[in-house]
Amino acid sequence: MTAPVFVVDHFDAGGGGQYVLDGPEGRHAVSVKRLQPGEEVVLTDGAGRYAVCEVIAAEGKDRLVVQLDSVSEEPQPQPRITVVQALPKGDRGELAVETMTEVGVDAVVPWQAARCITQWRGDRGLKALAKWRATAREAGKQSRRVRFPEVADAASTKQVAALLAKADFAAVLHSDFERGSEPLATAELPAEGEIVLVVGPEGGVAKDELALFEDAGARAYVLGPTVLRTSTAGTAATALLLGRTGRWS
Repeated sequence: MTAPVFVVDHFDAGGGGQYVLDGPEGRHAVSVKRLQPGEEVVLTDGAGRYAVCEVIAAEGKDRLVVQLDSVSEEPQPQPRITVVQALPKGDRGELAVETMTEVGVDAVVPWQAARCITQWRGDRGLKALAKWRATAREAGKQSRRVRFPEVADAASTKQVAALLAKADFAAVLHSDFERGSEPLATAELPAEGEIVLVVGPEGGVAKDELALFEDAGARAYVLGPTVLRTSTAGTAATALLLGRTGRWS
């Protein structure tokens, strides 16, 4: 079992390299994980910087003292994978973010597609976005990542098209099998740069949206002979791309 991960705002250690993990993260380490002296933990800022530390002491209910000797940085993975995720119903959005984070997605862009039943407006939209970001953070910790995926602000269809236009590889998962879409499993992928993948809503990507995305340089692809739900398609596609690009090698 790899060492548990805790998120910190800074890596400033005191005399002798001793660092005190307190607050909610310290409480989780001491009261939930019940970490003991001699065990190993990883501290990270979630943006690639991290330190592998040894526990020195657990104090009270929310203070973990560790030995922090050096800070490392994980390089940006290549190619970078961004999933544009149409808004699912209910809590399936958090499920999609959670599982995509676990497999290794680098960024998630919420998309208010034409056929989305869910609407992010006003305070409701802000709360939903905050849930997605909190889910990415917790899933990043659970999966022992030190570089958590960025969850961007919700994007319009035009903003998604602009994102696709700048990508080194742009794909739209499209389940219209009569269209003759290519399998994503055989697409030619770049060794570096930015891969952007669009996952539509349960009702599919509308024709005018697909036309706009194709004008931006994207192509339509299918994952396989079956149709996945929008909350699982992004995870399956990310796993496929991570394997094919060598990031899982």
